[in-house]
Amino acid sequence: MSGEQRLIIETGMGTDLHGGDMTKAALRAVDDAMRRSSLPIFGSIGMDHTRMRVQVTLGAQDPAAVDIDRVAAHMPRGEVTVRAVEGGMRLEEGIVVVTAAVEAFLPLQTGQWRLSNAGGSDNTTA
Repeated sequence: MSGEQRLIIETGMGTDLHGGDMTKAALRAVDDAMRRSSLPIFGSIGMDHTRMRVQVTLGAQDPAAVDIDRVAAHMPRGEVTVRAVEGGMRLEEGIVVVTAAVEAFLPLQTGQWRLSNAGGSDNTTA
């Protein structure tokens, strides 16, 4: 989308080892991705996190079996869209693997704030 810039992309993997539940595996994949990310920029620039758009793409063997509304409700911040596409794995005995890509986008920040070099005199405009 124009007028915004991707701030972060994280990937994760989740499994359901016994029940073959695609949604359970998808929620675990999203949690796996989110564990490695933090967005302190909101406090730094005084922006409300609700201005962030979050796009979640899930790879599952049976995309229709993923409850995308439940996954969207699970996301803690932003305006969330979720889509499930063909991917992941289904193994024997009810084991399913779902992958997730979680992307966060902000409105363009060009000229809105400045980064400073701690201890230095160089400033860079974002």
